[in-house]
Amino acid sequence: MLNYFSSFFKTPFMSAQERKKFVILSGIFFFIIGVYWLLRPIKDGVFFTIVGKNYQPMAKILSFVVVGFLVLVYSKLVDKLSRHKLLSILACFYATAIAAFAYFLLDPQIGMANLDASPDRLIGWLWYFFVESFGTIMIGLFWSFVSDTTNSEEASRCYFTVALCGQSGGFVMPFIAQYMTTNGALCIGVFGLFMMLVGVFLYIKLVPEHERLEKIDTKKPPLEGAPKTGFLEGLRLLLVRPYLLGIFTFIAIYEIIITMIDYRFKILASEVYAGEALVSYLFKYAIYANLVAVIALIFGIGSLGRRLGVTKTLLLFPFLIVGAFLLLTANPVLPVAFAIMVTCKGINFALMQPAKEQLYIPTSKESRYKAKAWIDMFGLRTSKGIGSSINNFREVLGVEFFMWMSVLLSIGLAGIWLLAVMFVGKIHAKAVKEDRMIC
Repeated sequence: MLNYFSSFFKTPFMSAQERKKFVILSGIFFFIIGVYWLLRPIKDGVFFTIVGKNYQPMAKILSFVVVGFLVLVYSKLVDKLSRHKLLSILACFYATAIAAFAYFLLDPQIGMANLDASPDRLIGWLWYFFVESFGTIMIGLFWSFVSDTTNSEEASRCYFTVALCGQSGGFVMPFIAQYMTTNGALCIGVFGLFMMLVGVFLYIKLVPEHERLEKIDTKKPPLEGAPKTGFLEGLRLLLVRPYLLGIFTFIAIYEIIITMIDYRFKILASEVYAGEALVSYLFKYAIYANLVAVIALIFGIGSLGRRLGVTKTLLLFPFLIVGAFLLLTANPVLPVAFAIMVTCKGINFALMQPAKEQLYIPTSKESRYKAKAWIDMFGLRTSKGIGSSINNFREVLGVEFFMWMSVLLSIGLAGIWLLAVMFVGKIHAKAVKEDRMIC
């Protein structure tokens, strides 16, 4: 059956050991992405209902500070704990916290039953920051966990299958949760994290040790010099290594532009729905976004990514995002916004994310964990904060004028995006060809 699964998705595994490894990793990612897409609609539904839609840009800006602190803690834990232990500890922490939030959100005064939105309702802010941290930390840690033990050849064959299973989880869990109350959905999230822990246990017990060892093993010196160690090494690497700075640049620009589009979508949705109805509508968005990703992967987008290569694959997205922005600006209605967000997110998860993660394969452990942590956590928050700061000018400039000005801004940013991808892609191709680390 596993051989059929592999051939069906055009993923020719090399050996039974490799197949076992990536099937288990795919199962772990199924539950991580499933829980994330379970929490994400609830995050926005709870915040818009309890705090208010006008405060969402401020929440994204403040999350910059919160996640910045978490990056410091995470960087310290990377030095002290093994990969699987850190993944397990964080899963236990998030499962416990989700259960606690479920209890408080059930309260008739401070929870979802009270539709009197106010910025003074602390539970809404805390919940927003909590879910933002989950998406940033757990997904980033998982990919670091995988890239640590995967070489470039394995990644090109297997990452799209891992992505397929992840997006399947992002479809299945919200699909189940849409028929439940918010608290019932959160219980499903706790169960998902428990199953993720089971997957980590099976990975350690069943995958041979040589398949779990670091795959970057070359005596050639790194292209950009050997990294040092230290608590803030991730930030230092990001600032002094052009390759890592290039990765950060195009990820940041994507997040800035998609944050502006996403806010428009959420504003339109909140004008039609509220409370549990808004959560239910956003669950539908999660279901369709992940369904697009699954269908794209099933019908060969992974093969397309392998044929195009990392650089050409990543070069597709500036054109996609800017085109989506133009379409939404010309047609600012909820059905159009829904279709745009579903398409952009679905293709991003199916194609861009696996391609982007391959860029970290020919790098050191410090780069894969510490610098990547700063990019995925601190850098991602910074980018969303910038996008949210731009959204704050929506009322000041007037909705229609602001929309067209932001389109012009996105076109300029897309030009920088293209240059960053070409720069990073050239270095990555050289490192793979010469079998060398980059930094």
